[in-house]
Amino acid sequence: MTSRTYVIEEGNRLNNYAIEPKMYVEQTQGFGFTEYAEMLNGRLAMIGFVSLILLEVFTGHGLIGWLTSL
Repeated sequence: MTSRTYVIEEGNRLNNYAIEPKMYVEQTQGFGFTEYAEMLNGRLAMIGFVSLILLEVFTGHGLIGWLTSL
């Protein structure tokens, strides 16, 4: 006789089992070259490029010149 959470074996022994979670396979890729990772990478590159332009406008030097004058 079987039930949802236990099995009665021969000799009327009760065998309890844990309820197993349902298994599933996620079809979306979670790492590597995903669309979200590429979008985030592009946005961070644009922020860095604009920051370098603003640094040059405000200091009059490029990044290398500003770092050597520190």
